[in-house]
Amino acid sequence: MRKDKGLNGDLDRLPMLTWIMFLKFLDDLEIQREGEAKLAGKKFKPAIEPPYRWRDWAAKSDGITGDELLAFINNEETTLPNGKKGAGLFRYLRTLTSSNGDDRREVIATVFRGVQNRMASGYLLRDIINKIASIHFNASDELHTLSALYEAMLREMRDAAGDSGEFYTPRPIVRFMVTVTNPRLGETVLDPASGTGGFLVEAFNHLSQQVKTVADRKILQEKSLFGCEPKTLPYLLCQMNLLLHGLDAPQIDPGNSLRFKLTDIGERDRVDMILTNPPFGGEEEKGIQGNFPEDKQTAETALLFLQLIMRRLHRVPTNAKKPARAAVVVPESVMSDGGVAARIRREIVEDFNLHTIVRLPKGVFEPYSDIQTNLLFFDRDTSTKGVWFYEHEVPSHRQNMQNPCYTRSIPLRFEELQPLINWWSKREANSQAWFVTRDAIANAGFSFDFRNPRKKQITALNIPQVLADISKSQEPLSECLAELQSSVDQFKTFDPKKWGRTPLKICLLPIKEEAVLDDLATYKQVTVKLYGKGAVLRKELLGSEIQTRPQFLVQTGQLIMSRIDARNGAFAILPEELDGGVVTQDFPVFKVNLDVIEPEFLAILLRSHGFVEACKRASKGTTNRKRLKETIFLNEAVPLPDKSIQQSFIKLSRLLERFRSETEKLMTAADGAVPNIANYIFE
Repeated sequence: MRKDKGLNGDLDRLPMLTWIMFLKFLDDLEIQREGEAKLAGKKFKPAIEPPYRWRDWAAKSDGITGDELLAFINNEETTLPNGKKGAGLFRYLRTLTSSNGDDRREVIATVFRGVQNRMASGYLLRDIINKIASIHFNASDELHTLSALYEAMLREMRDAAGDSGEFYTPRPIVRFMVTVTNPRLGETVLDPASGTGGFLVEAFNHLSQQVKTVADRKILQEKSLFGCEPKTLPYLLCQMNLLLHGLDAPQIDPGNSLRFKLTDIGERDRVDMILTNPPFGGEEEKGIQGNFPEDKQTAETALLFLQLIMRRLHRVPTNAKKPARAAVVVPESVMSDGGVAARIRREIVEDFNLHTIVRLPKGVFEPYSDIQTNLLFFDRDTSTKGVWFYEHEVPSHRQNMQNPCYTRSIPLRFEELQPLINWWSKREANSQAWFVTRDAIANAGFSFDFRNPRKKQITALNIPQVLADISKSQEPLSECLAELQSSVDQFKTFDPKKWGRTPLKICLLPIKEEAVLDDLATYKQVTVKLYGKGAVLRKELLGSEIQTRPQFLVQTGQLIMSRIDARNGAFAILPEELDGGVVTQDFPVFKVNLDVIEPEFLAILLRSHGFVEACKRASKGTTNRKRLKETIFLNEAVPLPDKSIQQSFIKLSRLLERFRSETEKLMTAADGAVPNIANYIFE
């Protein structure tokens, strides 16, 4: 796939691989079911008719290839493998209906309405088809291996997905939510924002362990799991993920879960359990907002999904004699915002049993969101009597720093949630858990923003010491301000209009030589953050663990850009601590011409608003697949004063960074004084 000119990055390759695997998987399943029907003396209705079945056009290694293969797949009308004229493969699949009583045909049609063949070479495509043909999807050991591999590929795709990464929830969080809600066979489970199907896969695995009979398996396969995912790419990935894990006909609605009027959702539309991480931070259109009560209409997707979740829970106990229940990931804003958010929180407290809130630390959803998140657990048992709060903390041994946090390279592990799981069944207050009564929540205006009361607080009032701490923090800030003033005075003499604009190709030399990795050596995999926030360590791996795709060594002072996210300012000068790291071909590397430009000055230019906007305009492609080619990037012109002026800019930049740091120290000292005084008054 990496040889094909039509594919650019994992975000192109994985969907491509998925639809090919989907068709092979489906054909293996059809062959198996056809054999079972013959043994039972029943007539078999194929989901896909000849000559469009995998066995008709793909199974033979010397079958159609090159332009003939591309025409068969892509064209509206083409010559079929049997020599007749007919619809191309994709056109045929997109027009399938369930008129023959097979609901799988509707699923297939929905999947392929959003699929495109992006490969440019029919010969390379034939090579891939031949490799996929060697996989036996009806062999349990191969299927188990492939499902694990596919999960790994989905995790890897997070790093390529950029803005599309919102459809992946960290597996430890998913597994924890399923474990403590404990779905039982016979209960219906829904994820109204399925993404790649993580919650549904974990629920399927959990329910599979309860299957004892053929009837149990039928319940699991047909009456247990439901989802909804309107985005084409995650919908396709979700279908394949569930198929590979053993769900024969995933019931995933390809529409927006919020498209129905809330008051039209009745008992037949309700389910026993909802597990979800709904999108947040987005904005829904006015038509969607109109489906909700007038006093609870909002553009914030998280608040709309919360209302939907409450509406879709059964009001009566489940078949397992448990109350209908929900586990939901929500952003920090849901906990304390006023207006619509406050009214929704009140409804949860008054009409549902909100029994647990788990507060997660920052970094759990890195690198796609640094927003602090919480897990809400509520059911339809009774109204809320009180809420248990549990604050999960990053184990101190994970990082040697004062305030440890999770990052992309140091993610949350499921084992770290074991103390929370142990606490779940035997609840008692401790350093991480505390109970808040319903009255306290009501008195706080139905806010859920309650902090851990057992956190160590300074209770002694020592005004002189507080003032001394603030004064001590202020001294270096004053020195920095004086230096800044001097530097700003110097800048008044500069006239940027007199500086020439120089193409970046004068300043940068592309590095094309691929690295030869030692299988036994450890390498730092490097990635680039958005908006000029620098290069960071993604993970450390042995050479043998790194994918076979081309890798490039990077050195201190070199420039790295992200083809995908250059339009969002993803440029970085490599810091010393990442020297000798490696990047993939998705991150072009350049040596800086020190004769004409200082690397630090170049970094200042590349994170400027003007340059980021220029990169946005120069990026080509569809909305989620825009790329900035190196040739276009290198032709962008930047203002280039002489080296002495560059040094002045660098000095000012460093001073401003120092000013920011010293200001934060002063604010920390002041923040420490407020609880000091408040606690004294309270006591």
